[in-house]
Amino acid sequence: MPDLHIPASAGSHQSAYLAVPPVGDGPFPGVVVLQDAFGVGENIKDHAERLAAAGYLAVAPAIYTARGGGPRCVAATMKAMGSGQGPVFDDIEAARTWLAGRDDCTGRIGVIGFCQGGTFALLSAARHDYAAAAPNYGMVPEDAEADLAGICPVVASFGGRDPALRGHPERLEVALTSLGVDHDVKTYPDAGHSFFEHLAGNPLLVRFAGFGFHRPSAEDAWARILRFFHTHLRAEVTAT
Repeated sequence: MPDLHIPASAGSHQSAYLAVPPVGDGPFPGVVVLQDAFGVGENIKDHAERLAAAGYLAVAPAIYTARGGGPRCVAATMKAMGSGQGPVFDDIEAARTWLAGRDDCTGRIGVIGFCQGGTFALLSAARHDYAAAAPNYGMVPEDAEADLAGICPVVASFGGRDPALRGHPERLEVALTSLGVDHDVKTYPDAGHSFFEHLAGNPLLVRFAGFGFHRPSAEDAWARILRFFHTHLRAEVTAT
């Protein structure tokens, strides 16, 4: 499906990619797909299409575009990721509200994110009305139990060869257990950062830096995510 524009906060708009299930008329559960640092490129669009093939209405907002893009916007987004504050969270919520309000959506929404999007997915899920969250190799706040209070069920995936996030999976596991939140947190020992993604560039550099696609880990993680989403996003549909 072609790119489109959807509402952002403060009356502005943001570019987005919408993937619609190829079979059925709906309404479908929805998923907000949050980009990595490279924006809404082919990897993120492929993730949205995979979710659509599984029966979810998936929208990937291009959050850099909500405020015009450019270096300042990217820098502000990175700052928001580190601080847990900023207009980007309002833009993500605007995307969730837009998706939930569509006639072909049940209104039951999940969120999934990758890298910086994993951080935004985790923090957004603690603040807004999501039924399930799937943060992938995102940062976990230091005071996770306080910052994630009220969060929905979480299925999270990390790479064991990702030195930047050492200790983060364990911190998330402890916080979600203490909060009594249904969760599935898994670290893949043979995977590094961005193990869901096909990254362009020098393959030796990518491998040396610990980045890039690791098929066995990515496929296992997708299976866990789809099972978890089926449980939590299709609960009302299954009940009927």
